[in-house]
Amino acid sequence: RHIIVMSSTSAVGLVSIFLVDLLDMWFISLLGDSRLVAAIGFATTLTFFATSISIGTSIAAGALVSKCLGSKDRELAKEYATNALIVASIVSVLCVIITLLSMDTLLGLLGAKGYVAQVAKTYLIIVMPASVLLAVGLGASAVLRATGDAKGSMMSTLSGGAVNAVLDPILIFSLGLGVTGAATASVFARFAVFSYAISRAHFKHRLLARPSVASFKLCRRPILNIALPAMITNMATPFSNAYVTSAIAAYGNSYVAGYAVIGRLVPVCFGFLFSLSGAIGPILGQNFGAGMWDRLERALKDSLVIIVIFSFTMSVVLWLGQEPVISLFRLDSQAADIVRLFCTFLAITFIFNGMLFVSNASFNNLGSPRLASALNVGKATIGTVPFVILGSKYWGAGGVLIGQAAGSILFGVLAYCVAGKKITQLRNRHTGKTQRIKKGSIR
Repeated sequence: RHIIVMSSTSAVGLVSIFLVDLLDMWFISLLGDSRLVAAIGFATTLTFFATSISIGTSIAAGALVSKCLGSKDRELAKEYATNALIVASIVSVLCVIITLLSMDTLLGLLGAKGYVAQVAKTYLIIVMPASVLLAVGLGASAVLRATGDAKGSMMSTLSGGAVNAVLDPILIFSLGLGVTGAATASVFARFAVFSYAISRAHFKHRLLARPSVASFKLCRRPILNIALPAMITNMATPFSNAYVTSAIAAYGNSYVAGYAVIGRLVPVCFGFLFSLSGAIGPILGQNFGAGMWDRLERALKDSLVIIVIFSFTMSVVLWLGQEPVISLFRLDSQAADIVRLFCTFLAITFIFNGMLFVSNASFNNLGSPRLASALNVGKATIGTVPFVILGSKYWGAGGVLIGQAAGSILFGVLAYCVAGKKITQLRNRHTGKTQRIKKGSIR
């Protein structure tokens, strides 16, 4: 029950943002030019990198704050919360600068050309600077989850979704700004997430301290020890998506447009699994800090049950709703084919993505972030590139997605098995240490 409540409340806010992104895509598709849909697909592949890095720093904030709260050290929790947000802003600024300076090269590597590349650049120039606001907002939202304030975390992301939903039709159609209007609405949405999360973390929970150089030096290493591996872990997913996008681009912009729609459908339909990995982290962190090993094992097992039931249900929904989706986005035959393939056969494989998500959250909150990095990087490389090459060779554009799904199955099972073994090792180590202490006391 605790896992479902934390995950579902977080999912409401998270899915609201992804739903607005899907509406963005729908509004752009109504303009009647599939090249614009493809351009948004290329641009969001790059913005996904920035968001994934921000999620990495937010993981550090949630892990450290939840562990401190679990061990009743509120002052240290405040120091970690504040300095984690500072680290998030610094890392995000660097990411934005690198992306903007290398846009032409990055879009070229993805396969964007001519008019499509130019539209994607316009979108990126507007949206990317606001990634700094989103990075800090996501970090503050993780702090809220660490306190158990699922409602506050939900409302921070929900506010962003609401702002985006209101501004999209006004800017895209009423003012006739098209893609520029969609990008501008996203900027205001990121500011809303930032404002709400920061104010709630500070005024309601009093978990933000006054920044100081001494405090930053003290907290920097523990934060980076979790944040850097977590960032590498999270960057593996957009890297994998970027490779898949470039592989599909070889078959034409129509397939890219179809994949772009899939890219927006997935987080809306499976956003609960994303929020599950975010919600399970603080639960594991607090119980780890309190030494409650039975609850750690129970949380991992219950997560798997939830993942299987949810993924199966959502796969049935997608299978039944694939034709309305194709009609809604006015997809041509090639784009429609790739959407049908995903909705009919591949959506169910998100069970294994969910297993990987939860396992990574376990590693990040149980003192083994490098394990998460190794598995995610492995999935993005060994679990993606050779599978995509083979799939593309035998089944064309659809084979690219088939290969990506096959790699997800392999690494999802592997990650979950390693996570279970990790918790057992921690339990045995703690039990052995306790027994040695008791023997020493008796002597």
